[in-house]
Amino acid sequence: MGSVQIVTTILAAAITAVAVWLAVRAVMKMTAVIRLGQPAPERFGDKGARTKKMLVETAGHTRMLKWSVVGAAHWFVMVGFIVLSLLVLEAYFEVVSPGGGLPIIGHWTIFGLATEWIGILGLAGILVLMAIRLRNRPTRPGGRSRFTGSTMWQGYFVEWVVLLVLIFGFIIRGFKVATDHFEYPVWATPLSHAVGAALPAWTAGVSVAAVIKIAISMTWLIVISLNVTMGVAWHRFLAFPNIFFKRDPEKPAGSGLGPLRPMTSEGKPLDFEEADPEKDQFGVAQVEQFSWKGLLDFSTCTECGRCQSQCPAWNTGKPLSPKLLVLSLRDHAYAKAPYLLAGGGKDLTGEEKATQEQLAGVDVLAMAEADRPLIGTAEEGGVIDPDVLWSCTTCGACVEQCPVDIEHVDHIVDMRRYQVLIESSFPSEAGVMLRNLENKGNPWGAPQNTREDWTKGLGFEVPRVGEVDDFEYLFWVGCAGAFEDRAKKTTRAVATLLNEAGVSFAILGEGETCSGDPARRIGNEFVFQMLAQQNVETLNEAFDGREKSKRKIVATCPHCFNTLGNEYGQLGGEFEVVHHTQLLAHLVSAGKLTPVQPVDGGVTYHDPCYLGRHNRIFAAPREVLGDSIQGELTEMPRNSERSFCCGAGGARMWMEEKIGKRINVDRVEEAMSTGAKTIAVGCPFCSTMLNDGVNGKGAGEQVEVIDVASVLLRSVKPEAPAGEPEVAPAAS
Repeated sequence: MGSVQIVTTILAAAITAVAVWLAVRAVMKMTAVIRLGQPAPERFGDKGARTKKMLVETAGHTRMLKWSVVGAAHWFVMVGFIVLSLLVLEAYFEVVSPGGGLPIIGHWTIFGLATEWIGILGLAGILVLMAIRLRNRPTRPGGRSRFTGSTMWQGYFVEWVVLLVLIFGFIIRGFKVATDHFEYPVWATPLSHAVGAALPAWTAGVSVAAVIKIAISMTWLIVISLNVTMGVAWHRFLAFPNIFFKRDPEKPAGSGLGPLRPMTSEGKPLDFEEADPEKDQFGVAQVEQFSWKGLLDFSTCTECGRCQSQCPAWNTGKPLSPKLLVLSLRDHAYAKAPYLLAGGGKDLTGEEKATQEQLAGVDVLAMAEADRPLIGTAEEGGVIDPDVLWSCTTCGACVEQCPVDIEHVDHIVDMRRYQVLIESSFPSEAGVMLRNLENKGNPWGAPQNTREDWTKGLGFEVPRVGEVDDFEYLFWVGCAGAFEDRAKKTTRAVATLLNEAGVSFAILGEGETCSGDPARRIGNEFVFQMLAQQNVETLNEAFDGREKSKRKIVATCPHCFNTLGNEYGQLGGEFEVVHHTQLLAHLVSAGKLTPVQPVDGGVTYHDPCYLGRHNRIFAAPREVLGDSIQGELTEMPRNSERSFCCGAGGARMWMEEKIGKRINVDRVEEAMSTGAKTIAVGCPFCSTMLNDGVNGKGAGEQVEVIDVASVLLRSVKPEAPAGEPEVAPAAS
């Protein structure tokens, strides 16, 4: 060992020792913070499915590849980071000896070939990612960037470290080539040989380049260890457990889509008949009241901004960005952590749990952070502004786009639950809707005895459950379908089509009440459970004696469809629920309904969030429309899983939109840009919002918004109106 090797060995050992010590300390801190969260025992079930999903999503990059160029570049960088870590390890042998290498595999040609091409593609990948970050920098002229709010220096730092580590890997190999210490042939390692041809035969160059590579790698480790909230770096490690512990590993898309998590206290579902607000947790009022998986979510955020770029609130000038919400919760959790780890915290009555002695050594900044309300205005020092919390439509675009499976919607609703149930703090106009749900069983406050008025004048009898001996489908009409004028046209069209196809169905009539979706999404779990338990009891009685496969329900509202099919199981209601477009598509394909008259003028289809993104039903409504128009749909730029929300979800249907551009107007402008004369929908909320948007644009005479069922009915029975002529929509 020469003098150069002695110096490089000492330097490599010293910086590595510091980096490893700091990294261990950082991991212990992060683990301690995450463990502050509430229990989530359901996250440990079905380890085989969880492991499989984690490997598929990480190795296959299934979420990232939705953004093809970015996804492919990121895959090469990820593989490079994992595989080329072996070359960082090899550098420790090279600082000691210019001819050093990894034992056993370090001399295999296949190892040289693999690492060479992974390095080349990794270089290309990181250069692409750097170019994309620069092109989309928040300071660029025009438009909002998905990186707005991200800590940009951290992203640049990580990318430059990756680039330099890859470059110095080839420089090390180049010096080995130049000094005849390289064992791999030219065909396997062409770039290394090309670099070697340009470098001098400096034997010490291998050790010097190796120690520089180690120094760069360890500097990266030191920096991220001193910045435990540096998600752009830490996600390389945290993404694996975060995906493993996702809510439902069997789901094809984001596991936080579809049903909401039930309200829990100490990891157990809350029973409202026995719950006590002084002993049981009602929603989330403090950051430590999130589950440990929630705190892991916050720590894992990569700050990539894909959620932000798809969010309807963010895109229409509202203060909500799913990314910034998660980052605010993350930064708050870690800033508050010294206080919590010292034993601090408030009990459910608001009393301090720690003694003065326990808090004596806690940093003043941590104590100040502990005094901040989780939800509050800037003047109140709140972590999350109320306008941020209430701007969410729960459309799920953030969850669907997140490459590391963060469950944004669950966290937002958990915070809403506390605000509604304990603080009684929510937008005032939503109060009318909640009172109507409690007193009338529907958000409009319509009399229950008018639930069957839509059946009048149909020309055939609509059977009620209990009046017929048997039926194949229970037709869940829903509140909108029973009371709202536009939605009643859809209800009548569906009933007419089912009757035409000879499908045996029945309705509950006055026995039906609201599914509870708007109550649950606004955060009023109590009202949701009250309505849901009533409906479950009614439905179980209607299906008495039937096995689940024969407890069939067809619903026209995706919110009812999602609630009955995905959430009633939490309360003992197991049913086979289909959306009306699925049933109609089946009836057409089976030849029981035959479209005969093409619907002309061009048709575009708006994917409802709770039908498409939340439940992955994209094909059925398009099949129905394709048969009806006997041609191709004109798709909007944002369609299918990237469909843009109408603005009604998350109980926003009953809240005034006072900030920024109206979401429904943004969507209508996109629909009208296709040139289609008909905007087809599969949801009564979407129908209301898009109709209002069309009329707001003064285009009511040029563009029509109708349900998929009405489009099909016009094609199947050209002489019959779609239930009834469309009426002028009421102001929203």
